[in-house]
This record gives sequence, structure tokens and C-alpha cells, in this order.
Amino acid sequence: MIERVKAYDPSADESLLNRAYVYAVRMHGSQKRASGDPYFAHPIEVAGILTDYRLDTATIVTALLHDVIEDTVAGRADIDRMFGQEVGELVEGVTKLSSLEVTADYRRQAENLQKFILAVSRDVRVLLVKLADRLHNMRTLQYLKTPAKRERIARETLEIYAPLARSIGCHRICTELEDLAFAHLNPVARNAIIRRLETLRSQQGQAVAEASAEISSRLGEAGLDCRVVGREKTPFSIWRKLQRKSVGFDKLSDIYGFRVIVESEDDCYRALGVAHRAWPCVPERFKDFISLPKMNNYRSLHTTVVGRRGMRIEMQIRTEAMDRVAEEGVAAHWRYKNQSYGFDPESQAATGGQDPTKNLRQFVQVLEHGGDAEDLLEHAKLELFLDQVFVFTPKGRLINLPSGAMPLDFAYALHTDIGDSCIGAKINGELRPLRTPLSNGDVVEIVRGVSATPPQEWQSLTVTGRARSAIRRRIRLSEKGELQRMGREAVEHIFAKAGKTLVGITLRPALDRFAAASDGDLYQEIGRGRISPQQVLETVFPGLAESERAAAAARTRIEVDAASIHFHGSVLRPGDRLKLSACCGPVPGDRIVGIVGEDDVISVHTVDCARLADFESRQDLWRDLHWTPEAERNTLSETRLHATIRDAPGVLGQACTIIGEAGGNIIGVNMRHRHTDFFDVDFDVEVRDARHLTQIAAGLRACPSIMTVDRFQG
Repeated sequence: MIERVKAYDPSADESLLNRAYVYAVRMHGSQKRASGDPYFAHPIEVAGILTDYRLDTATIVTALLHDVIEDTVAGRADIDRMFGQEVGELVEGVTKLSSLEVTADYRRQAENLQKFILAVSRDVRVLLVKLADRLHNMRTLQYLKTPAKRERIARETLEIYAPLARSIGCHRICTELEDLAFAHLNPVARNAIIRRLETLRSQQGQAVAEASAEISSRLGEAGLDCRVVGREKTPFSIWRKLQRKSVGFDKLSDIYGFRVIVESEDDCYRALGVAHRAWPCVPERFKDFISLPKMNNYRSLHTTVVGRRGMRIEMQIRTEAMDRVAEEGVAAHWRYKNQSYGFDPESQAATGGQDPTKNLRQFVQVLEHGGDAEDLLEHAKLELFLDQVFVFTPKGRLINLPSGAMPLDFAYALHTDIGDSCIGAKINGELRPLRTPLSNGDVVEIVRGVSATPPQEWQSLTVTGRARSAIRRRIRLSEKGELQRMGREAVEHIFAKAGKTLVGITLRPALDRFAAASDGDLYQEIGRGRISPQQVLETVFPGLAESERAAAAARTRIEVDAASIHFHGSVLRPGDRLKLSACCGPVPGDRIVGIVGEDDVISVHTVDCARLADFESRQDLWRDLHWTPEAERNTLSETRLHATIRDAPGVLGQACTIIGEAGGNIIGVNMRHRHTDFFDVDFDVEVRDARHLTQIAAGLRACPSIMTVDRFQG
């Protein structure tokens, strides 16, 4: 290990590395890992991973010591005394991040993520060590005996660590973490995709080799010195595309691609010209990430051309430096310079990069603008998975936003005051609705008015955490009294159903359990949907039957007799009656709207439901709605999937198995339109939310015998 460090950093302190190695071995002593190996083998492996990324000595020493504070009697003072304050701060930072866990306590998870982001934004090396630590743990996850623990760690890796690796550009770590987590969370889907890939290699292997040779030949004839590398999409990236695009495996055209490495940035554009003259290019498949780098510093030219026999060829054209940044991200900018070794901001600027912690600081802004820990968790997970869109101010300033962003996101990205006073927007000189998604190259001008409290439903017109947390902050200032009233009414309602009353009753047990300072604060949390009235009833009257408590705690189908439990909106009150519309079958996570019927019952529709066209002229019947956290975390919803399946023995059983292993509960199956080679089938399935439904549909699409899968509406 020391030889590997000295190879890229001749000034490395060999004595410090030796002391750290010996100290780690001595402190971990006879501790064992789940695999039976000595525990000290783990920090040594973590340090070895980081030497592949050529990180500085302090980071390698931190990797060797990253578990000693958490798992041994050593303390921060001991690390400072023996290895210096810099190493002590890094080790302590990594130790704090070890508390980040996906637990049943959503608020605790959110608070841990808040500490995580704040620590990493101060020194990105903390995150690099933690990513290497998680990578080695995932490589040995199979040795854990408890399936629930393996699933928790894999889900945490997929939802938090892999996106964080992507946000700082560490593609190599990100893809390995995703694939390892995928293998534990959905082995059936992963194995199905691997089998399809093996079949595809046997069918297209020769064509891929010929395409690679032809690319090299064409560029060589044009005088370009290049290196062409073929690449195959990973099983998880294919799975994610099956989810996002709602297409079958056969419809994916970019499973194979080619990376063209040239000497200079000018050569990138010359190579692009050669490719477009040699083969027809596919319209709208060209992206220039050299002039407009991604937020994680990724730079490359992307294009797709049509080669021989109609084969689509996806090409990524970049320099060696761009390729290293694409694979290693921020770790690519550690280098030996001026008799010292460390992060070199000049090399980063020379390649068109930006501050490596900028992506992480955007989440700190959620806290600065009044968002709480749960806001941070919700929007960090969302934004880390999204791609980006580039838009401009009228004066030409470039603003990077997540894909799907709308004018309010743009306004709050400029300044909180601009977002607070936004009443409209001009896109490319034309007034457009605030719900208009922004596209690359749009010029956006915000129309401002007198600052006022934005409507609750404006949150549905944003996707960024900064915008949503700012809107929530302003709404919280004006809605406190209304929420308290709604919360009290909800408690009175649930108490009355149980034959109880609030008169003469103290809520002190509930205040203690939910850490509320007063009755008003408790009612406010109930009105916001974070605490259910049933929980308050059970806390104040702990003598309720065990069966009643179990039923209240269990996941149930959505009940819509109390609007404050599962739906929020500017016009809803406790006791309002709602029903889920059968025409579109909304589930938590869908964007929804309410239509008032003749019997004053509000029908809940998805925003893309075809039935809404019947009410376009009756705006007085429309009600803006969105799901409460209670609905999104603690309910089951019924929905329908329509699939076209090849007519063969056992295929229907395969489909049912896929749905069951993905956590879906089949409550009805209807076969129809049977033909010679295929048949249509409708699956009525109970799902947790829209994301769960998408995962089930993607699992079905990965099966070779299932031709199409769509969410049924009608």
C-alpha cells in the first residue's frame, strides 16, 4: 500500500502511514467481521481503494483509522495527539457519518442526513473515505446473516451513497455501488437482465467489434489519434431506464456504446464532424457537455449515429483528462505540485470544472431557507437522481437546474426575494404558465409583484429543494393557526369515535412522546399530517385493546373520510368526503387534483387523467390536492397494470412471481384478448406508492416473455 502511495506522491510521509497501519491493527485487535476475517483487514482494504484514486496521505491515514473511534476505546484526543489535528477532524467526520441509517424512524433518518451533508460540505475527503468504506462493505454484504439488515444497507446505498458519489462525479464508485445494491434488492430482475445481455452479446458481438474498428479507421483517415473503447450499460442502468422510459428491453437502443478518447478539446469537435459526415446522425440525440458541463463536472460530446445494417451507434467523445474526471470525479484533481500533494483547484479550473462541493451545498441552502430535516431528506433524494437543464436570464447568465424544473425553481435559484415575489414568467419572450417545464436554452424572465404568501399548491410547481423549502417557510408563517385548528378538530373527531372527549383530559403523555412544547404545537403537527390523531388517542389512553393498537399501526388501504389524514389542499377541512377515481386510480406519489361532484364528494384524479377534459369549463369545481406524508408512508393503494404476454406455459406464473417478489400484492387477474402468440392480462395490485408501482412495472418489462407493461387507465 505504501508503495502505491509513493508512486503518485513521492513526498508521502511513510512513517505516518506505518504508524496508522500498526495502530489500526493493534486497536482492532481480535475483532472479527461477519465473514470471519480479522476486522483490521477492512480499513486496509478501504485505504487500498482510495490509493486507486491517488488521494493524499491524510486521506489514506483516515481510511486506516476510520473505525477506531466508533469500534475501539480510542478517542478523538488520541488521534489528534498521534496523527495530527487534520487527520483527527477527518476521522471524527467519518465516524459521525456512520450514524446515517435508513431506519423506520423517518425523522431520525432525515436528521442524520442533515448532519451528513453539513459535514461533507466542509471537507469532501470525508465523503470519499465514507464511499470507499461503503464500497468494501457492499462487496462483502453477502456474509451478513440477517436478510432485513442486508436489504436495509443495500437500500441505503442505492438511495443515498450512490447518488452522492454521482453528484461529485465518481462514476466508477457509483456504478459499482448501484450494481451491488441491485443484486441484493432485486436479484430476480438483475439476473433476468444479465441473461438478456448474454443473449444480446451472442447476437451482436460481431457487429459491435466491426463498428469499433470502423470508428477507429474513419477517425484515423481524418488524421485523428484516438482510442476507441466499447462499453455496455450496467444491469442497474438498464433497469432504471426500463422504469423511466416505460419501454420493453427490445426497445432500448443504447445498450452498447463507444467511448472515443482523443488528444485535445479541438479534436473532440473534429471527431464529431467526422462521425456526422460518415454516418447519418439521429435527430435530438446530440448533447454538448463540453461547453455546458454537468453539475458534477462531467464533460463530453454525446451523439448517436446509424451505422451498417441500421445499427445505432452511441458515441461519447472526450479527452483523456475528461475521461478521468468522468470516472473519478473530484478525486481526479489530487496531484503532486509545488513540492506538495493535494487537491489542485487550478487543474479543476483548467478542465472547465467547478467547486466539487457545490452540489452538496445546494442541500445546505434548503436548511438556510427554512427547510427542516425532512424537507432535506425528501429533496436530496429527488435532486441527486435528476439530470439537469440549462437556462439563461435575459442578461445571459447561465442557471443550472434539475431536469423538470419550472419557472418558480428558476426564480428561487436567482434569489429568495425573487421567488417570493414571483407572479408569472416569460419564457423566450412569451408569457407562459408557471407549471411549464423549462427546456435547455430557454431564456426566462420572472414577472414580479407585491410579496405575498404563496398558495400551498405552488409546491407542486417546483422540483428543487430550495424552492419548496422557501415556499413552505412562508406558508408556515401564515398557516400556524389554521393547522392548529385542523389538528384539534381531527383529534376531537377520533376521540369521539372512540367514545372519549378532550374535556378535562391532559395531553401531557402525547407531548412527551412526540417532543411537542405545547398543545398548540401538537395540534399543528397533527394538522400538518406528521402525527396521526390515532397515535395521540393511543398515547393518552394506553389501555386500548391490543388488537385496536395493532390495527392502527398496520399499513392499511387509504381511507378518505378524513381529508386531513391523507390529503392536503387550500380548501379541504376535516370531515370532507373524498373518493379515489376509478378512471385513473391515483396512488400516493402521483400528482393529483380534486373535482367536486353533485353530492359534494370530491373525486381524486391524477393530473393527466383524460376525464379532466370534461371539466375544463368548470374551474369552480377544481380543488388543488396533494398527498400528506402519512398517505405516502403508511398506506396501500389499489391500481391496475395492463400487460401483453407471450402465450407459453408458465409465463403467467413468472409474471405473478415477479410482482410478488417486488412486494406487490395481487388482488385480481383478468385475462382477455387471447391471440395465437400472445394474450392481454390485467393485474389488480396493491402498492405502497407510485414509485413502488414503477418498480413492479420495470421488473415485468425485464422478463423476456412480457412484451409490454403499462399502467391501466380507463
